[in-house]
Amino acid sequence: MTFKPAKWPRPLRSQEWFGGTGRDQIYHRGWMKNQGFPHDLFDGRPVIGILNTWSELTPCNAHLNVLAEFVKRGVYEAGGFPVEVPAFSTSESAFRPTAMMFRNLAAMSVEEQMRGQPMDGCVLLVGCDKTTPSLLMAAASTDLPSIVVTGGPMLNGYFKGERVGSGTHLWKFSEAVKAGEMSADEFAEAEASMSRSAGSCNTMGTASTMASMAESLGMALSGNAAIPAVDSRRRVMAQMSGRRIVQMVKDDLKPSDVMTKPAFENAIRTNAAIGGSTNAVIHLLAIAGRVGVDLTLDDWDRCGRDVPTVVNLMPSGKYLMEEFFYAGGLPVVIKRLGEAGLLHKDALTVSGETMWDQVKDVTNHNDDVILPAEKALAQSGGIVVLKGNLAPKGAVLKPSAASPHLLTHRGRAVVFEDIDDYKAKINDEALDIDETCIMVMKNCGPKGYPGMAEVGNMGLPPKVLRKGITDMVRISDARMSGTAYGTVCLHTSPEAAAGGPLAVVQNGDFIELDVPNRRLHLDISDAELAARLAAWQPLHEQYQSGYAWLHQQHVQGADTGADLDFLKGSRGAPVGRDSH
Repeated sequence: MTFKPAKWPRPLRSQEWFGGTGRDQIYHRGWMKNQGFPHDLFDGRPVIGILNTWSELTPCNAHLNVLAEFVKRGVYEAGGFPVEVPAFSTSESAFRPTAMMFRNLAAMSVEEQMRGQPMDGCVLLVGCDKTTPSLLMAAASTDLPSIVVTGGPMLNGYFKGERVGSGTHLWKFSEAVKAGEMSADEFAEAEASMSRSAGSCNTMGTASTMASMAESLGMALSGNAAIPAVDSRRRVMAQMSGRRIVQMVKDDLKPSDVMTKPAFENAIRTNAAIGGSTNAVIHLLAIAGRVGVDLTLDDWDRCGRDVPTVVNLMPSGKYLMEEFFYAGGLPVVIKRLGEAGLLHKDALTVSGETMWDQVKDVTNHNDDVILPAEKALAQSGGIVVLKGNLAPKGAVLKPSAASPHLLTHRGRAVVFEDIDDYKAKINDEALDIDETCIMVMKNCGPKGYPGMAEVGNMGLPPKVLRKGITDMVRISDARMSGTAYGTVCLHTSPEAAAGGPLAVVQNGDFIELDVPNRRLHLDISDAELAARLAAWQPLHEQYQSGYAWLHQQHVQGADTGADLDFLKGSRGAPVGRDSH
């Protein structure tokens, strides 16, 4: 059969592998044909890589193999050639020491898959929270046309007539057990209600937040973020995205065309409006670093400071993602930002339309789920960036999940040197702590844990919980789950393991938290702080080999996204020639 390449507006990258009658092209096509692909699929139509983070050990993503089939339908319908490719899958619920440690490894792995294989465009099939940023980072590094399809959230959970949010109620119920308000048997009984369908967390946790970030960046079709995983419209979204990526290849619409500085500012404001996870800070900083956009913590504070939190979802509010979808989902929120003058309306999206054109005609179907601005959960809902002698490069706090009376607070430090020290002491009735104290945990940052685990929302000591106290100020260089809540200062930079001031906080020191003035201050003299830092020694030995060693040697601070230093920037996707 004579090979006749199809007409296309520009040379396709995949034709370097599959186009022509030379030895190498026959070699590549021939091996592919052992799967039963007909010859005309190699005739010059775009090859679309469906980068699938499906894994049964990533429960949020365990249904993505079904969605992949609908993506394939769309690609075929639009005249493309879909190929499903397994991608490194990181699960927050199962990966140890923490999925965050492997976000950068996943991004590096997927980047090289995209660069080294014959893909003209990519569908990023993601769900659990680290899979979304890792694949977006990879797409930014290669700059191949790419579109995000998320797996969607679980259906609502219910226990004893109460709406149960995945993650959020795990923290609430576990504290209730410690306080003697709930039995261990009841806690076990509630387990099944927390995760009753396929999908990711049904709260505005990090998975739903990052789905919202992908949509507000313009990297997913409008409406993608909130469709429940088991809703038939999630499959339609997958199929439509499959169709769209083929046209994106034809138009050469790349991540660098979409993920511009205005797009990131739209995402920051969207995060404030939805009461999104603090984890979005570290992920968007990393994605921006890959695509070459100058994004900083100051941008987060500047853009989010005056945005009200209007999405009434747990952990900040009372509803769950299912209700958010029925109310109209993220397009309603983005429209609200546009009407308030808080949106770069002309930002381009993967649909080929501007952000505003996509949302200008949508309707809010439930104003108790998506609230009017005057009834917002927090009038200044953006992520707060705190600085001071305790956090010279910044720390973050989510005001919509915090207790208003603690946003200005001075208290005595109770220090835990690391997570093991915390676990050894927190249940000890002799621990010198009360609700006025500030809990401080060290050595849980990008280098220190290593990987920066979600342990920053430290559970309160039982003797405090028994008083009916549900919140205290907590400070660490760790992260916390997007499903969690409380007056928690996170991502303190520089981290303790890198010799930041957090490393030298001592029991009995007084710390001042002043959210209105964005201040986090250790109340000791400059001379005392300098002397302590000069005498500081690392708590932990460094790893000597393996990925953990690579990570500790090259990971950057939380204030810049905790990416590996040698992965920043877009390296493009040059066509690789055969070496054999």
